Amino acid sequence: MKLGVSMWCYVRTVQSGQIDLLGFVEEAKRIGADGVELLDFFYKDAESERQQVKDRLASLGLPCGIFSVANNFAKTDPQERQAQVKRIQFGVDEALYYGAGVVRVFAGDVSEGITYDQARSWIVDGLSEASIYAHERGIKLALENHGKLAGRGDQVKGIIEDVRSKCGNDALGANPDTGNFLLVDQDSVEAVTQVASLANMAHFKDFTPGDGVYGSLAGKRYRGAVIGEGCVNLPGCVEALKLGGFDGWLSLEYEGEGDPIAEVARSMANARALIGL
Repeated sequence: MKLGVSMWCYVRTVQSGQIDLLGFVEEAKRIGADGVELLDFFYKDAESERQQVKDRLASLGLPCGIFSVANNFAKTDPQERQAQVKRIQFGVDEALYYGAGVVRVFAGDVSEGITYDQARSWIVDGLSEASIYAHERGIKLALENHGKLAGRGDQVKGIIEDVRSKCGNDALGANPDTGNFLLVDQDSVEAVTQVASLANMAHFKDFTPGDGVYGSLAGKRYRGAVIGEGCVNLPGCVEALKLGGFDGWLSLEYEGEGDPIAEVARSMANARALIGL
């Protein structure tokens, strides 16, 4: 496995103006990451920024292993769903530019009046079209258990299987997020086990119970935690990934309330100790 870091870890640091895209790359090098996960969310002007980021990565000897987009197919308007396909296609093009092999994607978000059963066919159709585009360009997609609409391991697994059958290729795999499974009240090791053999990447995330901003379907509350210092059974998740044959990017995604500069660095150190890298 390779231990990367997602720029999402520093979202509050970026929003406060402390770091930007280039600053993130330098911080990733400082904390000893093997590579980075970039997100479309952080572009202000992709045309003017991407070459600078690529050059800085090259000068520091850091690869971009993952490019992530935040799409949502749980929309009643077909034109809006088509726009989500184009968002993934943009991510595929960016991955090619940076030399990344994986694009992280979502299924859809909980929305009033839209059920999972209704949205599932839209999700499968959209991801199938995106998978054809990605497969033609040699890029893998990784479906994250993001949110509560399709956040269980069995839901992610079923969507992937149906997309692969519909589009005729295996471009779409999983991105098991070790923390997010708690938000649908599923044990993380159980869920990771369900999708490990399909994983194209993984998010290493930790939560701790408490009066936090994250709520589960059953009403439990969680706070983001330094990786390795929360309640997620991360050693069990790593073992499940290994048993499933996974040997790709394990990307840190810190969502705690402390100072990301200090706590992501500690998360990286803890993660290396947990994985034995």
